[in-house]
Amino acid sequence: MQQMEAARVATEDAHRQHMEALRQLEQNRTIAPAFGPEPRPTVRERSLEDFLKHHPVKFGGKTSPDAADQWLKDLKRIYDEKMCPTENRLAFIVYMLTGEAEHWWTSTKSIMEERGEPVTWEAFRGKFLSEYFPDNVWYAKEVEFLQLTRGGMTVADYAERFKHLSRFYTLPLDEEWRCRKFENGLRDLMVAPLSIKDFTALV
Repeated sequence: MQQMEAARVATEDAHRQHMEALRQLEQNRTIAPAFGPEPRPTVRERSLEDFLKHHPVKFGGKTSPDAADQWLKDLKRIYDEKMCPTENRLAFIVYMLTGEAEHWWTSTKSIMEERGEPVTWEAFRGKFLSEYFPDNVWYAKEVEFLQLTRGGMTVADYAERFKHLSRFYTLPLDEEWRCRKFENGLRDLMVAPLSIKDFTALV
């Protein structure tokens, strides 16, 4: 019981520290300096409030590797669209963690700090993928891509699955090879070789 209580207190303390850091970050970016030029209009677009306007989904950790990978990509897309500074990305994404995932990050962050490792957005991405989208899952996706054929799928569904799995292929994927691989997966339709080297046009 003492260990559980200590873990709960540590999590609450970490959450309070994180919220205080976010408030300080917000204050630093929204308060205009006494002298000098007016702040650029884009400053408020980089705030936590503006980030939350995109309705990002909380992440609790109890999900499939695909869902975890997609969650991370969805948040990165918001960051890129809003030109969110790198120093804000970690604070914002940690704010979206809940439950098991929040406990995981509190523990992981403590270990990183003890080892003197930098606690950055890029470091978070690496640790997150190792935890929720490990190498063995990535490898299984790559194997599935190499063995993929249309089978009983419609051509549209096959194309979507092909595009999804192709990003897990670790070797350079040039357009011509991509087209040839896609055509080979359609062999049950007896598609004649079209010599099309543009994937979008081929689909």
